[in-house]
Amino acid sequence: MMHNPFVPESLEGWSVLHLMYRVRWDRLRSKPSGDIQRMADEATRALAVPDAGATAAVQMLGHKGDLMFICFRRGFEALAQAQLALSRTELHDYLEATTSYVSIVELGMYEMTAKIHRTLAEQGLTHGTDAYNAGFDQEMTRQQQRVSGRLFPAIPATRQVCFYPMNKRRGETLNWYSEPFERRAEMMLEHGKVGREYAGKVTQVISGSIGFDDWEWGVDLFADDPLVFKKLIYEMRFDEASAKFAEFGPFYVGLQFPVAELGAFLEGRLPAAPATK
Repeated sequence: MMHNPFVPESLEGWSVLHLMYRVRWDRLRSKPSGDIQRMADEATRALAVPDAGATAAVQMLGHKGDLMFICFRRGFEALAQAQLALSRTELHDYLEATTSYVSIVELGMYEMTAKIHRTLAEQGLTHGTDAYNAGFDQEMTRQQQRVSGRLFPAIPATRQVCFYPMNKRRGETLNWYSEPFERRAEMMLEHGKVGREYAGKVTQVISGSIGFDDWEWGVDLFADDPLVFKKLIYEMRFDEASAKFAEFGPFYVGLQFPVAELGAFLEGRLPAAPATK
């Protein structure tokens, strides 16, 4: 595989599917409690993970929807199976899809990309040759093994969840993709420093969606205190990468709960928070 020295490499992990729904409360409220629990149990089984991955359920706040499922799976076929299984449940007749998002967990590697290119050049390898590309691929494999936990993270057992899509600007005067590689790397380094200051308070899961959905990245934030979302995103907007080049899509915020609590939610009770280890 040819590796362009001006394009940052990335490592990929979980395939991710966000499914947002509006519950047809007008139809559901007339159902007996036993029927609601039976439908919830069927949907829970449909969203169970057969091999590897996880599913999060979120009670959404605001008018954009009532319920969000976040599915982490190994590949699009597994995502398709989860979506298909849910669509065949009885509960699905009481759900109205509002939006969705398809992406793959991504770890951008600006600094590492430049380092690998420098190392291979210092070894006397010529860019574009088979030996160069083989050396690059070998190093990327080592890096993937090193950061496997960040590519295939467990869904944090936090109560608060925030999801939003975003782009890098491609306007007539400001175009992220026309900036020199080194300049983009500097800005991303500055951007990352802000996020690291919130380590332990919030977990960020960045997923790439170029070619998969209408925006370029999806961002999931998990925390115990929703104020962390406000403070982190506000502070990041002052760094150059965001202030000049970031475009944000709609924000979706809500309360995470175990999928097993779906019946309580459908019966109008606030579902319990995820159990922390």
